[in-house]
Amino acid sequence: MRIAIVGIGDIAEKAYLPILTQLPGVALVFCTRNKMTLQRLAAQYRIKECYQDYRQLNQANIDAVMIHSSTAAHPEIAAYFLQQGVPTFVDKPLADNGSDCEQLYELAQKRQVPLYMGFNRRFIPLYQAHFGALQETNPDALLSLRWEKNRHNLAGDIRNFVFDDFIHPLDSVNLCAKNTLEDVHLSCQFKGAQLARLDVQWQNGNTLLHASMNRLYGITCERVSANFENRAYEFDSFSTGKLLENKQTSIIQLEDWTPMLTAKGFAGMIDDWIAVIQTGKLKQSVIERNLSTHQLAEAVCQKVQGMVI
Repeated sequence: MRIAIVGIGDIAEKAYLPILTQLPGVALVFCTRNKMTLQRLAAQYRIKECYQDYRQLNQANIDAVMIHSSTAAHPEIAAYFLQQGVPTFVDKPLADNGSDCEQLYELAQKRQVPLYMGFNRRFIPLYQAHFGALQETNPDALLSLRWEKNRHNLAGDIRNFVFDDFIHPLDSVNLCAKNTLEDVHLSCQFKGAQLARLDVQWQNGNTLLHASMNRLYGITCERVSANFENRAYEFDSFSTGKLLENKQTSIIQLEDWTPMLTAKGFAGMIDDWIAVIQTGKLKQSVIERNLSTHQLAEAVCQKVQGMVI
């Protein structure tokens, strides 16, 4: 299987290449405009086939492409490969607006080719082991889910805040594929014209869902809590957490020596992506969630922009 990597930035280098380069039966083709980065990583991973223009990949006989370029470049590059019928992976977000996302999924449907989104938090093994299965087999059992992601001294542009960062906790609680602000409570704080904090909450049936981000926090951190009847889970890392049940607190954790990229969900996500390439299909429920999260992010952006004084 030949997979092209387009745009080799910091995340691609740190989170994706260490896994992809170890997969049996996978041959990588590198493509990035930065010549020095291309030469350095090609030498490091012994990649023989490299390009600086993604349009040259039409002569590389690739089976799939993974796009890790800047968000602004995602729509153009993704559309190029979808038009050619190439299974396409795009690191989140798909675009910085809802309209482009909708058009890309319409194109993917027209060409009957999978358009995969890089939401690694859906595959965090510690969370999946303890409450992920219940969400699928008995979703009504989940009473509340709160996903909080904070950063230090990083108030910023509204659209960048929402689509490039807040989309992680937003997607992580968007289990019901919500795509509008109907019945949603939204609150935010500003530092001048810059967005500093954002909270989005809604209820789906009997389940309360809450995504939160404070970018004027004391530290950079991420916290997750999931509550069931008389049982709760609390996580402040991807490798350890607490189970609160029967008036007792138990420590839960991944097995010793679990690789960091496995703990953060990247290994599981890439395995899932490889399976999608092999079958040529992406579940309709996944497509709906991918699209709805971006549509919801667009609605949030428009609402917050209207709140700026």
